[in-house]
Amino acid sequence: MIIRLRARGFAFALSVLLTTITASRATDRTITLTLGTGSAFLLERPFKTVLIGDPKVVDVIARGDRSVIFEPLSIGATNVVFIDERSIAITNVGILVCEVGTTRIAYLDSPDCVVKKKEKL
Repeated sequence: MIIRLRARGFAFALSVLLTTITASRATDRTITLTLGTGSAFLLERPFKTVLIGDPKVVDVIARGDRSVIFEPLSIGATNVVFIDERSIAITNVGILVCEVGTTRIAYLDSPDCVVKKKEKL
């Protein structure tokens, strides 16, 4: 009985550890874009599905199963998650869209611009 509980506990701990490793690897980059300037993005593995956190901020145009173009639509921040054919997240890309002239296109760990919140009058 004790051996079964330990085995189940070990299996549970291993599954939590592997899930944590996968999730932390999935959020590995942030891309800063400016309005009016798209950016090509290449993935290491083929994707099947793209999930866009806020489709009002960026559009994703597929050019193949490993290549997309990020097209900024409005100022803001969102995430884009690429999923493979086994429903496993390949990568989770943070997207920050800035005003024209604010910054150049950059692939950074921290964004160059800050999204300004609209003030209510």
